[in-house]
Amino acid sequence: MFDWKTWGGLALAVALAVVAGLVVILFTAIIARSAARRRSGAQLILSKARHPFRFLVLVVAVWVAVAFALPNQTIGTATAWLWHSYVNHAFLIVTIVAATWLVAALVGYGMSLAVGRYALDTPDNRVARRAQTQVLIVRRLLVVIILVVGLASILLTFPGVQALGTSVLASAGVVSIIAGLAAQSTLGNVFAGVQLAFSDAIRIDDVVVINAEWGRIEEITLTYVVVHVWDDRRLVVPSTYFTNNPFENWTRTSSQLLGEVDFDLDWRVSTAAMRDQLDVILKKTGSWDGRTQVLQVTDAVGGFVHVRVLVSAKDSPTLFDLRCFVREAMVSWIQSQNPQTMPRTRITIGADEIGPDLGGGTASKSSSKETPKTDQIGLFTGADGQQRASEFTAPTPIVRDTPTGN
Repeated sequence: MFDWKTWGGLALAVALAVVAGLVVILFTAIIARSAARRRSGAQLILSKARHPFRFLVLVVAVWVAVAFALPNQTIGTATAWLWHSYVNHAFLIVTIVAATWLVAALVGYGMSLAVGRYALDTPDNRVARRAQTQVLIVRRLLVVIILVVGLASILLTFPGVQALGTSVLASAGVVSIIAGLAAQSTLGNVFAGVQLAFSDAIRIDDVVVINAEWGRIEEITLTYVVVHVWDDRRLVVPSTYFTNNPFENWTRTSSQLLGEVDFDLDWRVSTAAMRDQLDVILKKTGSWDGRTQVLQVTDAVGGFVHVRVLVSAKDSPTLFDLRCFVREAMVSWIQSQNPQTMPRTRITIGADEIGPDLGGGTASKSSSKETPKTDQIGLFTGADGQQRASEFTAPTPIVRDTPTGN
């Protein structure tokens, strides 16, 4: 009779166990592929759970073979009983790791099915974005819980840790307080991430403005949020920022938005003609959703007329393109059809000498010719003014000394 409790028997048992495991994996793969042809979701589980399932099956099969055929020999200073205990303990840890991996993959598969029911490529995807955000946060929480449970299961396989666990549970209140104080900021971000997911403040693919930076919510984790900025930069913002600071959410209830296009024009502008031209421009583009079309003069100071055009679009990227299109088309129309409405700066010099004509040349000359001439006024006035003035302006006589005779 063949003795399995030898090194040769152990090698043969391990080989047979590997073959048996591969057969189980093969039959499972055939069944899964046949199911995947009928259901599209089954293909997803094949991609997510294939590797952890194969690893778990092979580990369990080899463990059974080793437990059955491991020789009862002393290795080094360890007795046969200790040697078997070490080997079984190692296989137990590897099995827990494989099982944890498989459970996490199955949870990810289930959450992916839930997310797949909500498509983001629809015009009004507010409900889909909210559902995807909540499902992603729940999946991360479940994965963290599964990993913690798996790590705790591995630690509890050691006798010393079991005794330590009993002591920790006895003083759980003190440990919780110390851990909470030590990880206050981290836990704050975790709770903020959960709050963001279920309070519907932000969702995946939401358009937000943070510190004058326009972007979309790309990822929401338990501790931080990734914002994809319009120029392909990424802002990594702590979750507590969205719970402690104000920010703009352009898709909070709807993706439809209003936008304005401003012009500073001359006072000779015709707002009626601009309104007609705006109607022509908006009919040429498909970016306008037809909700809002307004042209108003909102200010008229400083030598300019401020005209504001208000238009609407289905979402923020379309609105940006629409505003640029309206601005370019209106500028081209002003340049080609109404150049007199282009903004001008006027400077008036010598306003008292300029007549109704803003040119001022002829009026200035005529006014200067019609100005009456007046007599020159002397230093003094009155009847004796000339005589008094002559005393100051007449030449002063020079008195010369003449020699006298003796």
